Amino acid sequence: MGREIIKYAIMFTVLVLTQVLFLNQVQISGFVNPYIYILFIMLLPVNAPRYVLLLGGFFIGLSIDIFSNSLGIHAFASVFIAFLRPPIIRAITNREEDMADYPGLAQNGLGWFLYYTAIMVLLHHVALFFIEVFTFVDILRTLYRIVLSSLFSIFVIVLSQFIVFRD
Repeated sequence: MGREIIKYAIMFTVLVLTQVLFLNQVQISGFVNPYIYILFIMLLPVNAPRYVLLLGGFFIGLSIDIFSNSLGIHAFASVFIAFLRPPIIRAITNREEDMADYPGLAQNGLGWFLYYTAIMVLLHHVALFFIEVFTFVDILRTLYRIVLSSLFSIFVIVLSQFIVFRD
């Protein structure tokens, strides 16, 4: 139990620092903004209580908001996907005994993890970008940002599973 808490505390810190020091500086034509900090929410244990997911989502989103000066939009989007994570995992997992306790790539396979990542990233980005602009004016530009940022974020998250999170 103690090792798990330390593991997730280190993951939290590394993801926040990576996001605010490096990835927040990446903006390709103002359309591509990679957000990989949501990997923290995605990789929490499957059997984690709902309040742990919601608090984890809130605190990682709040951390990004503090460093990005973004007034709570990341906290909202993170809590949103943390709330939806259990039904998403149940919906995309065929049987309960097929699901590993850790929702990582090595434990569940590339197909499952890619599908899981795509759903979580798209939901996060839709919430984040629509709250950010808070209007449906120029909706095509917002949808374009969602698609491009999601594709890049999915690529970076899956790549990180091959390089860093080989747990």
